[in-house]
Amino acid sequence: MARKITILIVDDHEVVRQGLRAYLDAQPDFRVIGEASSGEEAVSLAVEYLPDVMLMDLVMSGIGGVQATRKVKDLTPRTQVVVLTSYHQDEFIFPALQAGAISYVLKDVMMEDLADAIRKASHGEAVLHPRVAERVIKEIDGAKGGVFNPFTSLTNREMEVLRLIARGLSNSDIAEELFISENTVKGHVSNILSKLQLADRTQAAVFAWEQGLVHRDE
Repeated sequence: MARKITILIVDDHEVVRQGLRAYLDAQPDFRVIGEASSGEEAVSLAVEYLPDVMLMDLVMSGIGGVQATRKVKDLTPRTQVVVLTSYHQDEFIFPALQAGAISYVLKDVMMEDLADAIRKASHGEAVLHPRVAERVIKEIDGAKGGVFNPFTSLTNREMEVLRLIARGLSNSDIAEELFISENTVKGHVSNILSKLQLADRTQAAVFAWEQGLVHRDE
């Protein structure tokens, strides 16, 4: 009997987790080994269960899906992360892929297509939703033509710092939020201003709002 693909579902909505689990458990080659409702829980369960594939939501309380993906890939590299989200903007796509996600699927996907993405991920094959693939291709073409995209020039940590700057946090507040030193924060701020060619953190905050990196409901 062939070994089943083990799956960990990460989503902060119980009804979504239950629906996914019901469908995936009905597949003869899948075995759902756990569910997580937050990024922190996802990392903990990934280390405990070592799943073949994680279905990762992006927008959750706590560390969120991008940071959770990065931590999972650091701690258990063989686990493949398939992002399953409603968001297809650059500020979500590129950080998630840079963090190590192998696939990026939107929640309007057909269940059989999601199952196919999971099977492919377990074999190291990537799947991108057509809208996401379009953005990635345009970014590649833009890079060839010298078009600047801030969401690929900044590291994941710099993106986090920029979001917090836009929310009005001071360097000390950011250090406390991210569990890093204030000097490290200052270094990130300096890099952000340099990469984005901005004069100060006020301009950085305005830039983040203009680019949609933060939203009114945050």
